[in-house]
Amino acid sequence: MKLLATLGCLTGAALVGCAALPTAGPTAKEVVKQEVGRHRRRFDLVDINRHVVGVLSAQPKASFYERFGNEGKPPPAPIGIGDAVAVTIWEAAPGGLFAAANPAAGGAQGIRIPVQTVGPDGGISVPYAGRVPAAGRLPVEVQQEIERRLSGKAIEPQVIVTVAKTVTDTATVSGEVVRGARLPLSLNGERLLDLIAAAGGARSPIYETFVKLSRGGVTVTIPMERLVSYPAENIYAWPGDVLTLVRVPQSFTAFGATGRNAEVAFEAERLSLVEAIAKSGGLLDQRSDPRGVFLFRYEPGPIIEALHARDLKTGPRGSSPVVYRLDMRRADAYFLARRFPVENKDILYVANAPLTEIQKFFTLLNTLTGPVLTGIIVNKSAP
Repeated sequence: MKLLATLGCLTGAALVGCAALPTAGPTAKEVVKQEVGRHRRRFDLVDINRHVVGVLSAQPKASFYERFGNEGKPPPAPIGIGDAVAVTIWEAAPGGLFAAANPAAGGAQGIRIPVQTVGPDGGISVPYAGRVPAAGRLPVEVQQEIERRLSGKAIEPQVIVTVAKTVTDTATVSGEVVRGARLPLSLNGERLLDLIAAAGGARSPIYETFVKLSRGGVTVTIPMERLVSYPAENIYAWPGDVLTLVRVPQSFTAFGATGRNAEVAFEAERLSLVEAIAKSGGLLDQRSDPRGVFLFRYEPGPIIEALHARDLKTGPRGSSPVVYRLDMRRADAYFLARRFPVENKDILYVANAPLTEIQKFFTLLNTLTGPVLTGIIVNKSAP
């Protein structure tokens, strides 16, 4: 009787402490129960199905082509303030105005004016033509203006104006993973990948590199892999463009009954839920609940509306917390998981199976009662 009483007390103590057993997180039932608190909804629990996968897959992705592609190749750029301009003048016969000004030329019929910078007033200085407006004009227009001003002074003057160095018809490439440079644009036109190559190329893995294009006060960011894989995204650069390359490693975090509890890198531009589960070591046979595979994420308003979920607006930038649930006992769940996109900083959690908690209880019970039973047996067997 004393043995039974002792065991009963120990069993009662174990049952009282059962709720405090070590665990990696809530069970599947506890996650569902915690969706709604006493006074407010904490998050939206969404079962992964065809509708959900379709909504997430149909979300528009940032695109250079969609935002800037209709602008095409930039037109010939006019001369700008700060550009370096060279002017060469020819006359139709020896002994003209410029030949006389350059006797060392040995009877040459032309003269090259030293390269000069277009001043703040937008002009350049040409002998006998005065201050010629250049900023905002094409080189051919400046040529015609100089010829007009020299007409009647020089012998049938012919003028060529070239831009020796431009600071306005340029695009800038910068960032932590590329050698920064301000690059001139040619008349043929440079595409974005041409600029990146001219700046030395990206020095980080392509799947971790993102490209920001700033043009006209608008900035669009896309993965480098998309820029390389989709030719339409490789649009023409325009004067004043700023191209910034940054390294942003993409990762998710795995917790619970998986083979690997850690922050896991994507190592790719896109990652599906089934790939994320595999990268985290899969579900543990002896612990995991296949009905309790959850993905925690904040979603923006348009996705919340498309999912017919409640807009809680408790996350960053007015986003709402969503917990996606996958039941991997169903065979079609693997097809859904293959199409379900994982995003940067998602949290993957696999709950313990209910049997796991029972096993823990009996292990604890054996830990408590084992020494007692051993002591009683030893005492009984003592002479």
